[in-house]
Amino acid sequence: MSVSMSEDRFEELVGDALDRIPPELARAIDNVVVLIEPRNSKDPHLLGLYHGIALTERDSHYGGTLPDTVTIYRESILAICSDESEVVEEVTITVIHEIAHYFGIDEDRLHQLGWG
Repeated sequence: MSVSMSEDRFEELVGDALDRIPPELARAIDNVVVLIEPRNSKDPHLLGLYHGIALTERDSHYGGTLPDTVTIYRESILAICSDESEVVEEVTITVIHEIAHYFGIDEDRLHQLGWG
């Protein structure tokens, strides 16, 4: 069931998914780094992870901090897909899902919106 895909192609798909973020939201993204890693060592089935302080949680003391990170787990996504079209869909869902956490949208709301 796993798909074979070059790292370059996968990176391209992540970039394409980021390009799908509406421009008005994309302009609001600041101090965020998007990383691609093979798998999460603590949870190898995890597809993506947002680590940082959501915009809704930032206050006047926020500043001078390291960038937030969105990590997309390449091998985990490829393992659950059967063809490239599924990879494209899963990468898009995962990228949008993790970026949504940056904006303070929680898991329950993401599932309600169809990005779960």
